[in-house]
Amino acid sequence: MSCNKIVVGMSGGVDSAVAALLLKRQGYEVVGLFMKNWEDDDEADGSCPAKQDFMDVLAVADKIGIEVEAVNFAKEYKERVFAYFLREYQAGRTPNPDVLCNAEIKFKAFLDHALALGAEKIATGHYAKVRERFGQFELLKAEDGGKDQSYFLHRLNQAQLSRAMFPLGELYKREVREIAREAGLPVYAKKDSTGICFIGERPFREFLERYLPKTPGDMVTPEGKVMGQHQGLAYHTLGQRQGLGIGGQGEPWFVAAKDMEHNRLIVVQGHGHPLLLKDKLSAADLSWVSGEAPHTEWVYAAKTRYRQADAPCAITRVDAESCDIEFAQPQWAVTPGQSVVLYDSDICLGGGVIQ
Repeated sequence: MSCNKIVVGMSGGVDSAVAALLLKRQGYEVVGLFMKNWEDDDEADGSCPAKQDFMDVLAVADKIGIEVEAVNFAKEYKERVFAYFLREYQAGRTPNPDVLCNAEIKFKAFLDHALALGAEKIATGHYAKVRERFGQFELLKAEDGGKDQSYFLHRLNQAQLSRAMFPLGELYKREVREIAREAGLPVYAKKDSTGICFIGERPFREFLERYLPKTPGDMVTPEGKVMGQHQGLAYHTLGQRQGLGIGGQGEPWFVAAKDMEHNRLIVVQGHGHPLLLKDKLSAADLSWVSGEAPHTEWVYAAKTRYRQADAPCAITRVDAESCDIEFAQPQWAVTPGQSVVLYDSDICLGGGVIQ
């Protein structure tokens, strides 16, 4: 037991509430910190209900008996995360803002703020684990494989991990809800938030149209047959099936590629179409948890999207700027802008942005 001060990032959800509760029970001096990362239009359409979330944080803090502070990182978020998000979409890629938010906001702006408050460490409700071995900090998968969030944390470095705690790493989601219910936390049954905070529950396309102008063009087959019109390449992502408006006989249609030069969306029929499968990729903007690139030619596992099963692979080339990865089996809809994250068993090694 210790009186070290831990600042817990609290979002208003059950995970961060239980993280704070567990640390308090372990004898730490716990302070809750509520981060407001978006404020452009949340009052107008109620799509990012920060006010309600903050009320939930206050109710939980009252129940646990901890102090709470609210801090506004909207400016940092806009500069470091949202500007990148729009640039990537304009370039025809599909970025992952959650990865950037963790690296730039939660474990940078928030960490700096917490240290200024005199905290020893920060904690979040992420499902992941951190372990110190031989003076190195390792990021590990959570016990609950279905909820593991190491994918979103893969850009954390040694300095950030040395200050991070993930109290839910050993728990399953159902156990977390049960702990919250038994402790009488008012958020024990609160629905998990989905999607990107600044978009909230509204349709993604509708949100993008506010920031990126429509640029209509043709939807074509690989052979060049026009199948319909798109309103802008930015509004589509590889592997997308919904919202194409291509009817007709046979198998469903999918987005296979973007022809940026001619503003054309390449569409194919059938989930197993060869253009939707890739057995290799290149990644740039690399970030390795240990600070050093993994060995080439070893067998690793990789995810090219969050909800994907681990895919056996090898790094065939790596330098400071980029790496090439080859898969044992072709991967479906490998999407530029998304992150490829590498694992050695349950250790998250880091990764990069798919090119």
